[in-house]
Amino acid sequence: MTTPQTQFDQVYTSPNQYVQGRDLIDRADRYVSPFGSVPYIICDETVWKIAGEKLFNTLKDADMDVSRAEFRGEASIQEIERLVADAKEKKADVVVAVGGGKASDTGRAVASLSKIPVAVFPTAVSADAPTARASVLYTEDGAFDQYMFYPKNPEIVCVDTRIIAGAPVRTTRSGIGDALATAIEARAVHAAGANRMDDTARPTIAGMVLAEACEKVLFDYGEQALADNKAGIPSVALANICEANTLLSGLGFENGGLAAAHAIHNGFTALEGDIHHCTHGEKVSFACVVQLVLQGTPQKELEKYLDFMERLELPTTMADIHLDKVSDEDLMKVAVASCDPSETMKQMQGTITPDDVFEAIKAADVAARTFRAQRDKQ
Repeated sequence: MTTPQTQFDQVYTSPNQYVQGRDLIDRADRYVSPFGSVPYIICDETVWKIAGEKLFNTLKDADMDVSRAEFRGEASIQEIERLVADAKEKKADVVVAVGGGKASDTGRAVASLSKIPVAVFPTAVSADAPTARASVLYTEDGAFDQYMFYPKNPEIVCVDTRIIAGAPVRTTRSGIGDALATAIEARAVHAAGANRMDDTARPTIAGMVLAEACEKVLFDYGEQALADNKAGIPSVALANICEANTLLSGLGFENGGLAAAHAIHNGFTALEGDIHHCTHGEKVSFACVVQLVLQGTPQKELEKYLDFMERLELPTTMADIHLDKVSDEDLMKVAVASCDPSETMKQMQGTITPDDVFEAIKAADVAARTFRAQRDKQ
């Protein structure tokens, strides 16, 4: 019989290693080989052409018995179970997840259920999933399903900055939108005296410091990094944003906590329509504005974030994420879903109701549209 947890200790978790550099895939064997000799690469067809095949050949040339499985695009229980069975049949002893957030979430789940190590190779810095000991799972139709938590973080995360420099600028921008939530949410969790996102422990000072560092790097280097990404240059600014979007944001959210922004993002899955053409980070970006309004952020501070987001062309209004034509009834569905007891809305200070969220979504849109109109006049 398990005793209910009444005492929450402060806990800090992280991957064993984080490695970042230009042309890292050419040296991948030195980082994968300590964890196994039968790597199982998970990536989709697009990523295979961008980085997967090159990584496969690097490992094969190092005399590793490497195999590859095609990721079918959705981080669902069904896809994970299919790949677990395939990895077992191929006698894999290390999973190598290559691609975006959903490939990373899937690869980490496959490794955990197979009880073997995992190495994560992001091909875009579009989300902070790679470092976490949790995955966001979806239904096969793309609706939010659940968080899956693991006993440990990935063994290693490897970011090839030349690959990132060649990725679409939208992916890097989306990662900045996701990373922007890190400090905003961690501060809210800290103010509420709430728990980490897995609800098993309290955040640490280290988690808060990393979250704050993440935000500083975004503000200092975000604009230049996007310009360099557009030009295909693996610059220092872009490398700094790679670290912020992946490592600092990943450790910051896991050890600092999630709050309203990600709960509202998950609430968006209650809707159908064009909003699902937006990326995770684009939806989180708007949800950041909603959280700032929900918690009564002073005008000057709110405008600091809106100015940054406008300069980087991040979504700040309902129209930006295709919600301007959504009915009040549908908006209330988002609000209700975001306040589900299983959601991280409970990490906010006080009691947040669906009515509070509904009004905050509308007020955030007004604030952002007003700011944009004033900015356009200047």
